[in-house]
Amino acid sequence: MTGVIDKNRRFYEKYVEPLLHSRYSEYEGRIAVGIAGEGSDCFGYDDELSRDHDFGTGVCLWLTDEDMKAIGYQLSLDYNGLVDSEKRSYYTERLRERRGVMSIHDFYSNILQTDCDISSCSLTEQQWLTLDHSCLKTAVNGEVFRDDLGVFSSFRNYLLNYYPDSVWRTRISEALHLYASSLQVNYARCMSRSDIVSATLCRSKGLEAAMDLFFLLKMEYPPYYKWTYRALKDLDKDGEFSEKIMLLAKESIRPEAWESMKYNPNRLNYLDGVVSVSEEIASCLEQMLLECGLIKKCGRYMELHVDEVLHGGD
Repeated sequence: MTGVIDKNRRFYEKYVEPLLHSRYSEYEGRIAVGIAGEGSDCFGYDDELSRDHDFGTGVCLWLTDEDMKAIGYQLSLDYNGLVDSEKRSYYTERLRERRGVMSIHDFYSNILQTDCDISSCSLTEQQWLTLDHSCLKTAVNGEVFRDDLGVFSSFRNYLLNYYPDSVWRTRISEALHLYASSLQVNYARCMSRSDIVSATLCRSKGLEAAMDLFFLLKMEYPPYYKWTYRALKDLDKDGEFSEKIMLLAKESIRPEAWESMKYNPNRLNYLDGVVSVSEEIASCLEQMLLECGLIKKCGRYMELHVDEVLHGGD
């Protein structure tokens, strides 16, 4: 548990819990409390740089729709009064939107940008396919301090169980195609045309696809893009994959490596460091696909695995 989350827990125990016990004893066991959602503090990534905006101590109070109608307004007034009575810095209006009293339905629906069926703990396949990886991570980050009723945690656990198999395979296939097309095909074509800008975009798209694949194959959601590499390093226990991702990010675009090269789709230009590292990353991804049982045939060209992953070898 991070220091920031721990600080918010102490705030709950010292101030919020007594408030709920004294004024809302009838509902106390029905209110889920914790810290989750948007903000680096919910990911445990808060540092001095991130404290220049939307920073402060507070918790989320999650209510069912029924309880929201019954006590939501008054509880919001009481909670905000409690927050305002304590000296704290940078407690902005935007942070107020991220903390305080809210319905369970609205918390998940607003983050995932889809109407969540909280009562049945379900999403349609189409909903799953439209969800952004990082939004899913945002919906399940942080920590729940109390949830006697279990409604909030039930939907949280549903999301934590990860994508349905068909959706998981679809997302992996999409990322495999993007990696292959951007880094293993179009990067070389762009460099052969001396189109440095487009080649740089190819590398960026391939870099993103590689990291997406790592999280997908580890069955973990990545956080917001600026925290993705940090989360990847935490997840990559031996550090091999994250090291190669860093090498690809640092590798210079070298037009001179293509000056005497005639483009050939069947021949890799290993004089270009981007190509070399991309193939090393592809080798890591190939091994991960094999370990997950998603492919049977080996091959570094990621496009070769799309249909097998998507259809399960049928």
